[in-house]
Amino acid sequence: MLLKEQAFNVKKASVKLAAASTELKNQALAQIAKALMDRKDEIIKANAEDLKRSEEENLAAPLLKRLKFDEAKIKDVVDGINSLIKLEDPVGKTVFCTELDQGLDLYKVTCPIGVIGVIFESRPDALVQISTLCLKSGNGVMLKGGSEARNTNRILADIIAEATDKAGIPTGWICLLETREDVNEMLKMDEFIDLIIPRGSNEFVRYIMDNSRIPVMGHADGICHCYIDEHARIDMAVKIVVDSKTQYVAVCNATETLLVHKDVAPKVLPEIKKALDEKEVALVGCPKTQEIIPVSPAAEEDWKTEYLDYKLSIKVVDDIHEAIDHINTYGSGHTDSIITDDKDNAALFMNLVDSGNVFWNCSTRFSDGFRYGFGAEVGISTSKIHSRGPVGLDGLLIYKYKVIGNGHIVDDYAKRVKTFKHIKKDADFPL
Repeated sequence: MLLKEQAFNVKKASVKLAAASTELKNQALAQIAKALMDRKDEIIKANAEDLKRSEEENLAAPLLKRLKFDEAKIKDVVDGINSLIKLEDPVGKTVFCTELDQGLDLYKVTCPIGVIGVIFESRPDALVQISTLCLKSGNGVMLKGGSEARNTNRILADIIAEATDKAGIPTGWICLLETREDVNEMLKMDEFIDLIIPRGSNEFVRYIMDNSRIPVMGHADGICHCYIDEHARIDMAVKIVVDSKTQYVAVCNATETLLVHKDVAPKVLPEIKKALDEKEVALVGCPKTQEIIPVSPAAEEDWKTEYLDYKLSIKVVDDIHEAIDHINTYGSGHTDSIITDDKDNAALFMNLVDSGNVFWNCSTRFSDGFRYGFGAEVGISTSKIHSRGPVGLDGLLIYKYKVIGNGHIVDDYAKRVKTFKHIKKDADFPL
């Protein structure tokens, strides 16, 4: 089937899916969860083939780690689906109601965006998370995964399509693309695709933005920071930094740069080095850092780098203002955390750091749709558009203005026979 024909089918199916009942969508999600567990051996076998081929092709270690899709990860995505089922249906919710005049009511009501095009690398779990979020929010989806995961992506897309067909979801709502040529063609399909969410390198995301008229939502880099304030507890700071850096290094919410107040640096940096040495994390630092602990020198480029590996850059700063300036200069607007017992400093940091996620006394790794209770996420948005941070169900919705009248005409108001009242009402859309 030609890609344009597939896109047409997704668009057509998305119109029907937008009106699907909550019960139908939840039944379909349950079918997907069951099918994933029933066919887990097939999935693991396909993934092993992808891993073997990618190792032979010398795929980078962080990407290999993202590519692995074993039984534990299958159980994780199934848990995510079950969590998604429990969430309230976001479609058809009345945001507000205004009585324009007697018998003339305006409603702002949530609705699906339409067709979402998602381009991602390496992570097969992303395919499941994205497609199930799109299903729950009533959107059709066109997916382009990395070639390194082609066998895993194929079987996952087949399982999801078969399970939802069986449940009664409109056929064709999900489509898997496989070639680079498909991506270039996809970028021109503004008549079918309403939003593109790219997940990849900075260069890749910029390419997507520069080569499509379709709105693009996403983030290029995940350059996240932890800042240890002068009023931080040493034991808490070490615990949070180690988790932020090493709990899972190959993800966009892992900390890449550590900022430390000069007054606490002599106490905390030796403890952090000791803990990170045990995790085999390579450290680079500014001259002030090098005076306190033995680390390699950090270059200007380090402050701009998303390592996605066991490496951390460290800078000692004079005060919280220097830390905030550094983050707003070198950060990617993703996730940044302050570790402090000073409430005023925490408030200052959280108000002035220009990122989609700002934390106080916790790991940057909490920046995640599943952990936020969104069910899962289609990605992280650092854009300042309708959705920012982890993009879950709400980020896949837009709204319609619906007006119900009773023979009302504008001419009556133009001639001042009638006047607008504009009274806010607590009422849901009745249809």
